[in-house]
Amino acid sequence: MVTSIRGPRRRRAAAALLLSAVLPLTGCGERRATDAAPGAPDPLPSTATSASAGAGASPDASGASPYVEPGAGDGAPHYGDNNAHRRSGEMSPTSAKDARKEADRIEPVLKRLWEAGTWDLPSVRAALRPLGYEEERTGPKGERLGGTISIREMEPRFQTDHYVTPGGTRVGLRVHDDACVTAFVQKSNYEVKTNGPYQESGCFEPPFGH
Repeated sequence: MVTSIRGPRRRRAAAALLLSAVLPLTGCGERRATDAAPGAPDPLPSTATSASAGAGASPDASGASPYVEPGAGDGAPHYGDNNAHRRSGEMSPTSAKDARKEADRIEPVLKRLWEAGTWDLPSVRAALRPLGYEEERTGPKGERLGGTISIREMEPRFQTDHYVTPGGTRVGLRVHDDACVTAFVQKSNYEVKTNGPYQESGCFEPPFGH
């Protein structure tokens, strides 16, 4: 038997039914707000966040070249080719031995000059002259015309915004086509060593660019 609800009783019943439906929803909302501790990350990132994070990603974020030549000094591609002019040539065992003999003749002279506080070009040239070396001569295109020794000022160096030539003198002696003695004397020190010639600058090591 179905009982009809009319008037105030019907309205009160409808209100009670609506209230019972709302309460569970409110309770669920409160539980979601307190599930995670303050500051804890979301369990799953939103779709927008994931997309933005991957949009600019690349396999190599550093920008470094993926190829590095064997023996590359700074990891740059073609380092070896670009710096070939800075590598001295190979000396044969016989040539290296002869170069060492000439270095042993030059070293005492430069040591004496350095200890005396003398390293200007005219003084070094005069001190080496008794060793019997003929000064090297070159043509207009840099071709060698004779002689074996070159005595020069120090290589200019770039400082801040201009070049400066430090005090001192450098020496290059061509012992053989594949062997040199290179040396210098300046206020702070002196040095005498043997090496093969360089592609573009003969016995002298080419300067660094600034």
